[in-house]
Amino acid sequence: MELTEVTGVSLKRGSHAVEDNDSVAPAEEAKRQKVLDGCLTTGQDGLEHVSPPGSVHVPGPPAAVSAREGRKNSDVQLEEEEEEEEDGLLEEGEEEEEAESFADMMKHGLTELDVGITKFVSSHQGFSGILKERYSDFVVHEIGKDGQISHLDDLSVPVDEEDPSEDVFTVLTAEEKQRLEELQLFKNKETSVAIEVIEDTKEKRTVIHQAIKSLFPGLETKTEDREGKKYIVAYHAAGKKALANPRKHSWPKSRGSYCHFVLYKENKDTMDAINVLSKYLRVKPNIFSYMGTKDKRAITVQEIAVLKITAQRLAHLNKCLMNFKLGNFSYQKNPLKLGELQGNHFTVVLRNITGTDDQVQQAMNSLKEIGFINYYGMQRFGTTAVPTYQVGRAILQNSWTEVMDLILKPRSGAEKGYLVKCREEWAKTKDPAAALRKLPVKRCVEGQLLRGLSKYGMKNIVSAFGIIPRNNRLMYIHSYQSYVWNNMVSKRIEEYGLKPVPGDLVLKGATATYIDEEDVNNYSIHDVVMPLPGFDVIYPKHKISEAYREMLTADNLDIDNMRHKIRDYSLSGAYRKIIIRPQNVSWEVVAYDDPKIPLFNTDVDNLEGKPPPVFASEGKYRALKMDFSLPPSTYATMAIREVLKVDTSIKNQTQLNTTWLR
Repeated sequence: MELTEVTGVSLKRGSHAVEDNDSVAPAEEAKRQKVLDGCLTTGQDGLEHVSPPGSVHVPGPPAAVSAREGRKNSDVQLEEEEEEEEDGLLEEGEEEEEAESFADMMKHGLTELDVGITKFVSSHQGFSGILKERYSDFVVHEIGKDGQISHLDDLSVPVDEEDPSEDVFTVLTAEEKQRLEELQLFKNKETSVAIEVIEDTKEKRTVIHQAIKSLFPGLETKTEDREGKKYIVAYHAAGKKALANPRKHSWPKSRGSYCHFVLYKENKDTMDAINVLSKYLRVKPNIFSYMGTKDKRAITVQEIAVLKITAQRLAHLNKCLMNFKLGNFSYQKNPLKLGELQGNHFTVVLRNITGTDDQVQQAMNSLKEIGFINYYGMQRFGTTAVPTYQVGRAILQNSWTEVMDLILKPRSGAEKGYLVKCREEWAKTKDPAAALRKLPVKRCVEGQLLRGLSKYGMKNIVSAFGIIPRNNRLMYIHSYQSYVWNNMVSKRIEEYGLKPVPGDLVLKGATATYIDEEDVNNYSIHDVVMPLPGFDVIYPKHKISEAYREMLTADNLDIDNMRHKIRDYSLSGAYRKIIIRPQNVSWEVVAYDDPKIPLFNTDVDNLEGKPPPVFASEGKYRALKMDFSLPPSTYATMAIREVLKVDTSIKNQTQLNTTWLR
């Protein structure tokens, strides 16, 4: 096992900046979200681009963060729908301009060296390839708590006599649905909506009653006679709480309260997908649960659970939505919980590779047998000149003015125009209300902090910061932990190589113990863990322990006291394996002529009976198709980095691409 180091990554080798579960889609794959009759309309547009074969692919402004832990890793966390409503689509020609300005802005971004990613474990020569030329080149299947890989392979609905007839989806007119939705969401002053029953039969009235109750949770109905005509009157049953708590009496007691299903989605992250589903189902997003989030730029397949929504009603969404498919329905007693998944299985295509068959063989054998350094990927640290770990460090230092300044001050890097204007206003006036007015989208971290400052005043930054959702706040300090861990694991590998040494840590169950001299031969490098700093971890008993202390001391932090005055920001710490060996690794090199053709079938392709692609023995281009499984909280980015031997930072990839464009 030969160890190699990045000292100044060669700009001659090209590749794409890889983001776990995140890809770039070509224009022909970007689809407007279309809606059929009987479904609520919404605007969902994806704008992506393709680079020609042989190029180094430029990512668009990145949708930050790893899918593994449900945290978004950017100062700007936007609701996709809201963003598109505000910004609209780019006109033709604007995209090229955007790419240029993005490339220019990314000169200020981070490189791998900046966040401690410096080592490789394999000795093969790197080669170039384009990752995610199409978002369908990156497919993620969740591995469930039973160890099975989730696939969408059954669209049938469980037969249930309790389900209403299909007529419930068509019996109401678009105008009636609009009025009922406004009533349900308290959007007007009406206290009820009356629908005249033209065909006065009990069967017809029953279907209308069922349709209203099924499609509009929170509304109840009754039949009334008015001047010789019959009306069905819808009204609120239990106020606003009814929206979040679907009615109990209409759900059969013998049926599990949760409908579990497999969600196949294209170019949407998990929260965006759930927001879309909840909007179409007219329910609150918090009745959905899942085991792990999946990022946007990919095709992903995962299990979702939803409280008291029928499989029939969920299956109806397949007629309404593009880029989504729901199936494999079952009723269960319990929801899903974050972290229950065992990992993710990746199918990845690297197009237009330059490596010889021998280079590819060496690279993939090394990935299979040795693995890769379990670094936190670049997504963890943000894309602008103010990395997220700097904000985390300021929180841990209790330097709240610095926290506010770091989040709100003008910075170089890839940002929306309105954020730039907001930051400029803040720098000029320090008036949170004035800066907030510059933001059309208020749900980003900056908007939430400004709202907090307006509410609590500049002397109570802690409370103002507390308005930001907890996961987003903790993302900053987790980013700092990741920054320390990356640097320390690079030092550990530089000092001791790829073998266990006395004083290293291994896990026995959930407890970390030291490796003693006499039992060092009982372990391999794949057993060794290193701590993320915190108050409830131990550190190795060798030189690296002092390196941890020195790094935290330099950051004005006390390694012996990682408890914070504010409980939320007290770090308990955790342990993380330093080398990960992927499971179920397989690969093949295929030849192709058309850069637009898919190189493998998705679950939906298989459901539709599409034949698998047929490859020529020779072609204009070669692609490497890889399959591998990773445990939770590990980055596919870092596995692919080990294969290609490149700096995966967007800064580096953008500079490579800019060079190629000249």
